[in-house]
Amino acid sequence: MTDAENVTEPTADAEPTKLPKIRLIAKPAVTPDALVDSMWELIGGRDTFEKLVREFYVGVATDEVLLPMYPEQPDLEGAIQRLTGFLEQHWGGPNTYSQERGHPRLRMRHMPFKVNPDARDRWLHRMRAALDTRELPPLYDAEIWTSLDRAAHAIVNTFEEQRRIHHSRWISIGC
Repeated sequence: MTDAENVTEPTADAEPTKLPKIRLIAKPAVTPDALVDSMWELIGGRDTFEKLVREFYVGVATDEVLLPMYPEQPDLEGAIQRLTGFLEQHWGGPNTYSQERGHPRLRMRHMPFKVNPDARDRWLHRMRAALDTRELPPLYDAEIWTSLDRAAHAIVNTFEEQRRIHHSRWISIGC
């Protein structure tokens, strides 16, 4: 008989019997019946997030609105590592992003850039295409997509349109 089965009903004059604490331990491999700590583990850890982000930046590299927002472009490796680290931390992986860069402060970090609805929609389009390449189970895909969509809407900081006037320069025009 286990401790959990060895519980008696309390009598009127006796102290109630306390149930033992049960500790659940995850199996080493992620299987459908395994317990896991995070979405990060469920979908494959760093490898999955890095592949997602690298695919996203393939699209960014060809986007005339998004690419100019990356000061290091055409080298996007720094941006790839930052977004990978952020997503890893957000979904339960290592907190390296905060150790290296402090609190994420997404809205503040994007203030130097004009993030209007067009830029948001382009970002979402590129991210949706990248997420589709991961072929995640529908529930996990939906959970991640909802979070990405919410974040993209939260960092919009202007409703001005942007018009390209030269190869690498943008101007803002009022709506």
